[in-house]
Amino acid sequence: MVTFEIDGQQVQVEEGEPIIKGAEKLGIKIPTLCHCEWLEPYGACRVCTVEVVMGKRHRMVTACNYPAREGLRVLTQSERAVAARRMVLEMQLARCSTVPIIQELAREHGIEKSRFGEGTETCIMCGLCVRICSELVGAHALCFGQRGTERFISTPFQREGEEGPCIACGACVDVCPTGHIWMEDLSARKGQPQDFYLGPKSAIAIPTQQAVPKAPRIDPDACIYLQTRGCSICQQVCEPEAVDLSQHDEEFEIEVGQILTTTGFQLFDPRKMSQYGYGRLDNVLTSLEFEMMLNSTGPTGGKVLMKNGQVPRAIGILHCIGSRDENHHAYCSRVCCMYAMKFAHLVKDRSDAEVYQFYIDMEAYGKGYHEFYSRILAEDVNVIRGKAAEVTEQMWGDEAEGVLHIRCEDTLVGKFRDIPVDMVVLCCAIEPQSDLGNMAHILGLTRSPDGFLLERHPKLDPIGTNTDGIYIAGTCQGPKDIPDTVAQAQAAAARILALIAKGKVLIDPIKASIDAEHCSGCRMCNSLCPYQAITFDEEEEVSVVNDTLCKGCGTCVAACPSGAIRGAGFTDNQILAELEGILI
Repeated sequence: MVTFEIDGQQVQVEEGEPIIKGAEKLGIKIPTLCHCEWLEPYGACRVCTVEVVMGKRHRMVTACNYPAREGLRVLTQSERAVAARRMVLEMQLARCSTVPIIQELAREHGIEKSRFGEGTETCIMCGLCVRICSELVGAHALCFGQRGTERFISTPFQREGEEGPCIACGACVDVCPTGHIWMEDLSARKGQPQDFYLGPKSAIAIPTQQAVPKAPRIDPDACIYLQTRGCSICQQVCEPEAVDLSQHDEEFEIEVGQILTTTGFQLFDPRKMSQYGYGRLDNVLTSLEFEMMLNSTGPTGGKVLMKNGQVPRAIGILHCIGSRDENHHAYCSRVCCMYAMKFAHLVKDRSDAEVYQFYIDMEAYGKGYHEFYSRILAEDVNVIRGKAAEVTEQMWGDEAEGVLHIRCEDTLVGKFRDIPVDMVVLCCAIEPQSDLGNMAHILGLTRSPDGFLLERHPKLDPIGTNTDGIYIAGTCQGPKDIPDTVAQAQAAAARILALIAKGKVLIDPIKASIDAEHCSGCRMCNSLCPYQAITFDEEEEVSVVNDTLCKGCGTCVAACPSGAIRGAGFTDNQILAELEGILI
């Protein structure tokens, strides 16, 4: 540690630390435009000029990169230091007269106008963006072009676009002191869906405030280290050393006796129904996006706000987007009606907006559901029976933004209606995960015509499958709400625990068997077995049946070209004996 003095106050810092670190400890402000704690400073802007006294020697230095020494005296407000700083700021103002931070610093030092003229540039050539992109990020997407007064910031060989080395990490934007570099907000584009991510938008963050476990996770698509092997700041600052960037994905093979499949669902993409304007018109949201907005820990703190930050005058909630539709999904998604009514209740509770519900049939069938529907009607929610035909935008007078119009047929009054609203919420259908087919193939499961996993029996065994030891629960089996999902998951868990406690497994006696002497090793049965119960013995060069997996369906028996497979209880002699007994 070294002890030195700043404006008459003693301070201690680590040996080699610059003067500006000591000033931060004492709360003394030294202006700077080019200091970044993650980069080695080199005093590019010279706004941090101070006067140092060592013995009888007085020097003018930049505080961001001049190392503190034992017994050093620093004067931040001396006449010489202020004069030097004023000259630097006046020259900066002559180059970048429109930059707010330079204007503010100049006013603090009594400079209203530069005597060297006024420039409209916004880059002060501090080089922070170039250095952090190369030294810290490791992307090398920025560089200097030309020399002298013609110097400028550019990309390598002035190549821009998707083919360039930029990884869009935003580090250059974060360190740029003047705002010369910025990132385009795609959500500001016309019709672009708003980003309602519930946590901080950084590469390492807690997903949501209600996350379990409540621990940060690293987004591999946004992490600089995982893309360029640069940065690793999170690992450096973590005191418990809980961040290990050297970890990588691993695959483990685990032998299990039973499997519970709970792959969940995904929402229908409303872009497929362009008549509702999602992705084309502003303030058209999906149900999940609106749910995030209503969350008290969400981006708006639970307030209902439009894209421009204003409270909507009227909101339209459209049911059955993608469900109960022969062109997309013929089934009912079950949960849409109730959460749409919940949206209406919360909107009424938090704003003065009018709410319009457009439904085909109100499916309020659960315990207390119809009572909640009656409560919504008592809150003056406008309930219109009829599927909305389209959402359009119309301009009124000289307004820059249009008003959304919902066109529908009110089947109860037998009239077509055109209702103006400020926001539209689309209650999208629940549909199977896009990769559920691969999962079903791996586990040997079948799927119903709607794409969900098929249960063994819809009433007697709604959690079982045709493959013993594999169970399903939740929305992978079909659309359902939270209570039904919890009940089904508990039933599946109890079924699994009961089998474990029993310690024995009963299997059906009807099985297929292979006569090794007649098997030609063609492996046709291996690919045809729907339960993957037949494997090929490489040493004996014959197929073998796993009695535990086989269900005796007879597919392999009928397909075997050499007749080497027999079904227990269904051999030719047994069938002929049955026929003989019937005929005699």
